[in-house]
Amino acid sequence: MNWLHWSLLSALFAGLTAILAKIGITGVDSNLATAVRTVVVLVFAWAVAFSTGSAGGVFALSKRTWLFLTLSGIATGLSWLCYFRALQLGAASKVAPIDKLSVVFVLVFAALFLGEALTAKTILGGALIAVGAVVLALK
Repeated sequence: MNWLHWSLLSALFAGLTAILAKIGITGVDSNLATAVRTVVVLVFAWAVAFSTGSAGGVFALSKRTWLFLTLSGIATGLSWLCYFRALQLGAASKVAPIDKLSVVFVLVFAALFLGEALTAKTILGGALIAVGAVVLALK
């Protein structure tokens, strides 16, 4: 499978995440729900790492890798906390599209920090995503 297949699976599971989370947080504090979800992700991710034989590589990670993976983990945690609170307060069909504005942020951040091209195509695609998210979130 190539990057597109994995990306489509990621989108499918992210879509399921929104629905399952919305059902799961009914009557539960969103921070507690995020903590429970995070433990499940932690156990699942380590189970996959051990089952594929890649867990031993953790000792060979550089300080730079640890730094950026730690920062990424903090950003993920903050994202999940905000996402679960938004799901608790709003309709999943409105929260999820706004959450997907992350794509627009990725396009900008990739250009600024990774030197990726910000072409007319990426600008148009990002603008369409932004407009679509706003349209879907309107009352």
